[in-house]
Amino acid sequence: MQLNTQFMWETFLHVLQGIPVTLIIVLVTLLFSVPFGFSMAVSRSGEGKIGRKIITAYVSLIRGTPVVLQILFLYSLLPTVLNYLIKEMMGLPYNVFRISPIFYACAVFTLNTTAVLSEVFRSALSTVNRGQMEAALSIGMTAAQAYFRIIIPQALVAALPNMCNATVGLLKSTSLAFMMTVKDVTAIARIDASFGYDYLEAYLVIFAVYIVLCSAVQGAFYLTEHMAAAYKKPVAS
Repeated sequence: MQLNTQFMWETFLHVLQGIPVTLIIVLVTLLFSVPFGFSMAVSRSGEGKIGRKIITAYVSLIRGTPVVLQILFLYSLLPTVLNYLIKEMMGLPYNVFRISPIFYACAVFTLNTTAVLSEVFRSALSTVNRGQMEAALSIGMTAAQAYFRIIIPQALVAALPNMCNATVGLLKSTSLAFMMTVKDVTAIARIDASFGYDYLEAYLVIFAVYIVLCSAVQGAFYLTEHMAAAYKKPVAS
């Protein structure tokens, strides 16, 4: 069997155009998922039983269903709901179905990643001794000051490895965005392959692209973890 190297090179050049779309989905998803996931983790560590039960149910629902099913459900349901709210209830002449599919991709992956990161942050927060919060409050700090100055810097170091795994998983999951007609890396390669049925060559191209992207993400997290853990290093006398 001989690979069509000319096609692979041309497809690689086309796939490069989809990398910004993939990275935009990842960055927007993290932009919303990180604060939401952290807030949920803090809420689950609090004393509100109702809030904990709601968040636990949400996390169990999202983590217990495949991403593909979430895409099919949300991509089919959300436009219909928005169309009803905007046209029927608000009376606005706006065509919801003209919204960019990237919006729906970001919505799906944000819901999924928020649930994952909430567990990551919850486990990271549990590594910090509760006595440190009590000590901070006893010297006059507010809860917010204690979190930002004492709790978060320590929890961040514990959370970064799992955050890296979650981000890499998110990056790989964006390959399913083609199901929402998003022209990302995978979609472009599949479209190119469909003309001459060169699917093996196309999949080899995106295989290499995702390896490079995921390796870059892991490298960035490694450097971040190294800098975040600087406070653990002994100070030279």
